[in-house]
Amino acid sequence: MGYVIVETGGKQYKVSQGDTLLVEKIEGEKGSSVKLDRVLLVSDNKKVHIGKPYLPGSHLVCEVLGQVRGEKVTSLKFRRRKGYRRKWGHRQSLTHLKVKETVLAKKVTE
Repeated sequence: MGYVIVETGGKQYKVSQGDTLLVEKIEGEKGSSVKLDRVLLVSDNKKVHIGKPYLPGSHLVCEVLGQVRGEKVTSLKFRRRKGYRRKWGHRQSLTHLKVKETVLAKKVTE
């Protein structure tokens, strides 16, 4: 079985069929299907297909396993001797996906 490199949320992920991954939040309820169409590269064990920048007509079908929150990131501003301190935190919303299948365009498979 090969692998696929897909872009979502400004990040690139290398996945195979059956893999699970955490990506930036995508709208969808638990159990629904999501189509990721920004496929950069597809590799079966024989041939590699590279997009310029994406492979047109190719997409990845994923199942939404749930919406979760990432770990808390804490930031701090501090000025010495001035009595100035500012502290804040952030938790990113994430979507947990499971890869079901890869669909290649007919142009790519030829």
